[in-house]
Amino acid sequence: MTDDNHRGGGEGHERVPSRQRRRFPGISSRAYEHPADRSALVALRRLTGFDTVFKALSGLLPERSLRLLFLSDSVRVSDAQFAHLNTMLRDACYILDLEKVPPMYVNQDPNPNAMCIGLDEPIIVVTTGLVELLDEEEMRAVVGHEVGHALSGHSVYRTILLFLTNLALKVAWIPLGNVAIMAIVTALREWFRKSELSADRAGLLVGQDLQASMRGLMKLAGGNHLHEMNVDAFLEQAEEYEAGGDLRDSVLKILNVLPRTHPFATVRAAELKKWADSPAARDYQRIMDGHYPRRDEDKDTSVSDSFRQSASSYADDVRSSKDPLMKLVNDIAGGAGDLGGKLRGKFTGQGGGQGRSGQGQSGQGQSGQGPSGQNGPDDDDSTPYDK
Repeated sequence: MTDDNHRGGGEGHERVPSRQRRRFPGISSRAYEHPADRSALVALRRLTGFDTVFKALSGLLPERSLRLLFLSDSVRVSDAQFAHLNTMLRDACYILDLEKVPPMYVNQDPNPNAMCIGLDEPIIVVTTGLVELLDEEEMRAVVGHEVGHALSGHSVYRTILLFLTNLALKVAWIPLGNVAIMAIVTALREWFRKSELSADRAGLLVGQDLQASMRGLMKLAGGNHLHEMNVDAFLEQAEEYEAGGDLRDSVLKILNVLPRTHPFATVRAAELKKWADSPAARDYQRIMDGHYPRRDEDKDTSVSDSFRQSASSYADDVRSSKDPLMKLVNDIAGGAGDLGGKLRGKFTGQGGGQGRSGQGQSGQGQSGQGPSGQNGPDDDDSTPYDK
């Protein structure tokens, strides 16, 4: 446990939390990574020549320019500037046993946001909008979230994603070139959405206050009106979002999320609560009890095992999902009923074709259907912290 009198070893470990929190010596990022995130990272780390490729690519990326930009036009967190954030940063690195504390900057921007970028060394950036929005414990979870990105090595792929997204815009006039780049960007976004769930877990391990993490995500969705909001009601929205509507709504959900690099706030809150508080998943408690994979074991991690865990996770998501499309996929996989009839019934909201399968259909979800032309934001790099 950390305490106010502790003076830990390693760079930047002089500061400790204002209340007791458990520390995780030697913890591997695999302890908190989402299975889909973990399998991609394990594969990349074991890929022969991976480091050489990224060192070559680093020359094409504006990383030096970004560092100079933040150094010249933002406020660097230190004992002399934003000291309370500096304390949180050192605490987070101490708790997750990240020896080298990454530089952190506060950027003037009313939009609440944060990011961790960089190829050679990660840089953490938070906006003034975020600092002003969150209280101390909520902000501690955000800082832990970004340190989790740094520990997992997400900053490298985040930087690549930003580069490719910008490149796609520049070569949009070249049909085949744009399609090829956007295919890579789409795949990276799917991975990165899962990496955000990983970082949310890291934030909880640092803050060790589930309600604070929930409040922070809720504020990102509804602003600084905590007295007008309720965490339980917010989580009910996630339940309604997942289960509501029919197949048309399921398709719209997919279209809305595809351009985003981050899951929706309600979804993140529900996923974090499930990881931390679900009777079926005791991962968080096991880590808190000191049972977690160590960093010195990472080299022995099996790529095939990681992919199997990822596939199993996706399969579990399909089986447990209340989304109409996922339920249909699960029914089809189980050999239930007539496919054509189910599709007709789901898309029209009628019971067509259901008689043969023995499952009545009540036209569910009609009230949940929104305008078919609605789309979500093009990208959420400008939205709340890794939102």
